[in-house]
Amino acid sequence: MNIAAMLAFAGAFFSGALAFIVFWRERSSIAHRSFAGGMAVLALESALNGLSLDATSAKGMGYWQNWVMASMSLLPGIWLLFSLCYGRGNFREFLKRWRFILVLAFLMPVGLVIMCQGQLIVSANQNNVGHWIFSLGMPGIVLNCLFLLSVVLVLINLERTFRASVGTMRWRIKFMVLGLGVLFVIRLCISSQVLLFHAIDLSWQTVNSGALLVACLLILNSLFRAGRFDIDIYPSHSVLQGSLTALLAGIYLSIIGVLAKVVTFGGGDAAFTLKAFVILVALVLLSILLLSDRMRLLVSRFISRNFQRPSYDYRTVWRKFAEVAASCVTQKELCHATVKLTADICQVLSVTMWLVDEKKEQLVFAASTLLSEAQAEALNPKGPEAAGVITALQKRPEPVDIDSSREQWAATLRRWHPDKFHKDGNRICVPMIIDGLILGLMILGDRVGGGDFLQQDCDLLKCVGDQIAASLLNARLSKKLVQAKELEAFQTMSAFFVHDLKNAANTLNLILQNLPMHFDDPAFREDALRGTAKTVAHINRLIERLSLLRHELKIKPVESDLNSVVASSIADWEKTSGVNLIKDFQPLPQILLDQEQLLKVITNLVLNAKEAMSQDGQIHIETRQTNGWAMLSVSDNGCGMNPEFLNRSLFRPFQTTKKNGLGIGMFQSKMIVEAHKGRIEVESEPCKGTTFRIYLPLQK
Repeated sequence: MNIAAMLAFAGAFFSGALAFIVFWRERSSIAHRSFAGGMAVLALESALNGLSLDATSAKGMGYWQNWVMASMSLLPGIWLLFSLCYGRGNFREFLKRWRFILVLAFLMPVGLVIMCQGQLIVSANQNNVGHWIFSLGMPGIVLNCLFLLSVVLVLINLERTFRASVGTMRWRIKFMVLGLGVLFVIRLCISSQVLLFHAIDLSWQTVNSGALLVACLLILNSLFRAGRFDIDIYPSHSVLQGSLTALLAGIYLSIIGVLAKVVTFGGGDAAFTLKAFVILVALVLLSILLLSDRMRLLVSRFISRNFQRPSYDYRTVWRKFAEVAASCVTQKELCHATVKLTADICQVLSVTMWLVDEKKEQLVFAASTLLSEAQAEALNPKGPEAAGVITALQKRPEPVDIDSSREQWAATLRRWHPDKFHKDGNRICVPMIIDGLILGLMILGDRVGGGDFLQQDCDLLKCVGDQIAASLLNARLSKKLVQAKELEAFQTMSAFFVHDLKNAANTLNLILQNLPMHFDDPAFREDALRGTAKTVAHINRLIERLSLLRHELKIKPVESDLNSVVASSIADWEKTSGVNLIKDFQPLPQILLDQEQLLKVITNLVLNAKEAMSQDGQIHIETRQTNGWAMLSVSDNGCGMNPEFLNRSLFRPFQTTKKNGLGIGMFQSKMIVEAHKGRIEVESEPCKGTTFRIYLPLQK
């Protein structure tokens, strides 16, 4: 058995196996049955080709080739039926429209073979390279012509299904369409050669068998990839209109026909078949490129970047606008920077921006390269005229040429933005709208060189207007958020401050009430003075602690020994009864820190630990070096904190679990640690205790 015959039998085996798998595993439908039937016929045809290639005599080859053509007559109807049903949720509509063509595809090839069985092949000869050539009679030529037409229709339908699919649907059917496309494109090539030479070259069957094997592998990959055979797509009923398959098939057959005439006129060309195959491969590759979404995107980008020169470098434009939006804090800063940047990018001399007030009744001057604030105030109309401009632009989100418009609102805008240089060129108004809300407008005029604003300029200005509107809305919302937080902080601070002042006032009021009756009593006067001094000292401490929130914390770091600072800060606590301190100090290098400020942190942590514990509690203080940091740890086995307070409130001012606390200590401690370029971490569990860890950077 020669290699060509073995390849044909391999193709028969794989296609037959595919037919069995689909018929056995998938649910019964027209698409499944037609696919299984089509693959079974292809397996039969390939097996007959293998027998023909393995035959030793011309008579045996011709005998089997007659049966090959007989089996080929079954392919047009079956595969055309499959191409109309595969992946189509509305396949019954297509079957109804194609019913006459389907009947002809089934009956004409089969009827031709039955009526003209002995006339399909008329002779057999060997060419100069030893290949067997079987000349066809007129029925054989007609049969190949019908087969070629059916192949084109099958490819057209598969293409229509593929082009109608999107997303995951296209991903699932991609290899099925590609496998059948490879198979039928090769059959198209071979049929065209048969029609040109009115003969069958057995060497072409090797290509046919290879295409069948490749198609089987691709289809098998599609079945594993998709998971299921049935997919519902609803393609258009317009089949031939805009069909890439019909276009490429027509181009290929036309080129081959012209080339054949030229070859015949020149005396023949032994390499004609190879040239025709190269043309076919080129057209197949072209069709793959045209059907690939990714390739179309890459080609579009390549043309846009290299052949269609834009008026603006959009990447630079958006980078500049992003920098402006990020660097400007207030709305006023944003408006001035935006006006200047727009004038520079669009090459205009005059740009004016007006903002809509929150009541949408007035327009407020924001910034301009043309008008001063006094001029803008004089030009700015009030009342109904401004409201009319706002209403008109609310309905026109695109940039509008105010010089070409004859409406009243356009005349108002022309008066707001005078044409200073009176050159050729139009003035453009760009509304700044986001989510249907108009936030302002920008007017551009006096373009350098006197040119008009073109469509590409308007497209850019539309994007600029949208970007500015988003930035303005963000600035407005940020301002409201800051005001809300300031009000919340003021209310919270007032509540704590008023509570403590109320207690102090009650103490002083009690002293004043008793003062007239007990003034002559020296003991009372001494007690009153002591109580007054204590109350005043409490008020001063309260004011001092609250003042920390209004000023930026500044530290004065010097080289210090963290162990010495910690030891000095807890020295007094070691003498206090009821406090069980456990120290574990590891050697540390000198680090930069502000001893006075860090002393406040340590004192606050130890005080919090003491207040959280019972009488037999322990406070564990540890220092050590870890991963380039000096670490100070303060742990207790007290009541601990719940996760909600730990995550949301611990380091926020005026948030405390103490009955008489202000909630400022941990906020202040975090500020001091972060001022040292360090960080503070906390672990706590209710009823088990709390651990604070402070990490301070070591010197490099």
